[in-house]
Amino acid sequence: MKILIIEPFFTGSHKQWAEGYQKHSSQEVDILSLPGRFWKWRMHGGSVTLAKRYHKMKFQPDLILATDMLNLPVFQSLIKPSCPVAIYFHENQFTYPWSPTDNDVKHQRDKHYGFINYSSTLSADHIYFNSQFHLESFFTGLEDFLRQFPDYREIHTIEKIKAKSSVLHLGLDLHKFDPFKSVNNTKPIILWNHRWELDKNPDDFFKVLQILSKRGVDFNLVVLGEEFKNERTCFTHARTNFDKYILQFGYSHSFDEYAQWLWKAAILPVTSNQDFFGASIMEAVYCNTIPLLPLRLTYPNLFQVNQNPEIFYQSNEELIDKLENLLDNNAIVKGNNYQDIAKNFDWEIMAPIYDETLEKLKNDLHNRKIEW
Repeated sequence: MKILIIEPFFTGSHKQWAEGYQKHSSQEVDILSLPGRFWKWRMHGGSVTLAKRYHKMKFQPDLILATDMLNLPVFQSLIKPSCPVAIYFHENQFTYPWSPTDNDVKHQRDKHYGFINYSSTLSADHIYFNSQFHLESFFTGLEDFLRQFPDYREIHTIEKIKAKSSVLHLGLDLHKFDPFKSVNNTKPIILWNHRWELDKNPDDFFKVLQILSKRGVDFNLVVLGEEFKNERTCFTHARTNFDKYILQFGYSHSFDEYAQWLWKAAILPVTSNQDFFGASIMEAVYCNTIPLLPLRLTYPNLFQVNQNPEIFYQSNEELIDKLENLLDNNAIVKGNNYQDIAKNFDWEIMAPIYDETLEKLKNDLHNRKIEW
């Protein structure tokens, strides 16, 4: 089977996902993409450019797998596909938090992007979400979104969209970390390896570390992750406030260096307010870093809260206590069983699941009739 991935925002986790599936699939997978910048313009105009490029391709797919950054109805109208078209949601524009300083928020224009997501689910043959939490929060957000409009809200379409939706977890290339196993023989390292963005809640992360510091708890600090042009204030202050603890502060431009830090790290305290999957967390956990996770979002499901209650917290106070206990009582065990959770999402396991799922969609689709 020939599968074409359409990715208007080809960078970061979106790029890793597309290339990872292409590399590990037993199917013939090609990628049609645009550079990962100007995300709003990609959602509005990317479909036109990608449709033009599609017509120039010799590759004739049996199935198209687009992502949530594509205006799918526009793309379909321009290429008139003769094969099934599915869409994969890495994130969505109903529940993903907007920066309060964004101009679209100021001018109340941010609903445009949610409507692109909505119309794309209407036109897709099937919709995949990267976690159960994402699927559920999407439909909650969609109903709230539609109820904002004055009339003809088409609430009934939600059930129609649900009927063709399912979970297909993110695949990760975790085995590439294996050659970089290294040992930390110094103080335990606390790790941050997320984007430097509002939704990852860095303010609480550094507040927690500040309290540990005042209590005299000793640790080292490694802050990784993608930086942006306008650095958030909390990161600027952290460079000074935690100077004596810092081993690394800033983006690792070498994957080798990034992987080595993950293997050396002891604890990953997560404070995120939004996460549909948590790829960076899975990478750290695969490298035997112990996660401390808030009891919210996708984490209780993916990290099996019933089997692993010790890695969850419900308040910053509980996070501080658990973190201090690990650091003070030598309770950090590298080689913990949490790594097995992450292993389930390696492409070695996930690629055959994708292949089977997409093959079944192609074969079953002619039997499906959806009435509007």
